[in-house]
Amino acid sequence: MTTSLDLQSEVTQIFSERWTVERTDNAPDPTQLRLSNHSKELEAATVLYADMDGSTNMVDNHDWQFSAEIYKAYLRCAARIIVAEGGDITAYDGDRIMAVFTGKYKNTSAVKSALKINYAVQDIIRPAISSHYSSQSFVLNHIVGIDMSPLRAARIGVRGHNDLVWVGRAANYAAKLTGLSGKPIWITKDVYLAMNNEVKLSDRGESMWERRYWTKMNNMEIYNSNWKYRF
Repeated sequence: MTTSLDLQSEVTQIFSERWTVERTDNAPDPTQLRLSNHSKELEAATVLYADMDGSTNMVDNHDWQFSAEIYKAYLRCAARIIVAEGGDITAYDGDRIMAVFTGKYKNTSAVKSALKINYAVQDIIRPAISSHYSSQSFVLNHIVGIDMSPLRAARIGVRGHNDLVWVGRAANYAAKLTGLSGKPIWITKDVYLAMNNEVKLSDRGESMWERRYWTKMNNMEIYNSNWKYRF
């Protein structure tokens, strides 16, 4: 049975309909937005993307049960940490998770989440893999990207099959930062300047971050770290 589609009129409606924009201080739930041109606006929000690195190689060279357990362990730890730090999980996309942080200490909370995720990878998940799969040579790596900016959410899709799209620099840059190599945590200068010393300096007063320049983004100033926050 073929369903008749009138996509031309639907696209025309999207481009011609005026937007209704409502301010909010928290990450909205999809049920709070209509499928029409309706958006929720956050004056400032911090977006975190936590992404497994090398998952394609993993699924190509290991059985599905092993890969599934690695996915579950990483995403479970990341999710628990993000929620504990006050973040709102907004999406799971394959081997990565997106979260939005709001409030006065949004940057510190997001960065603390990243440092705790790094601790979980290095001190919890990797030892567990070695213990349960001593014959495997797999090493779990990951990358976390964080940025802040004004952010807007809109509901996309069709009735019964929809989700939120996040529009704003932070959503794009945080995701792109997970594509960088080297140390596992990358943040923009805006995040670095806004976060507290608690996640900027070690107990001995050492800087936990190294300044870098993002070549593909007009040499934008960014920071990376391999430090971890024990919990």
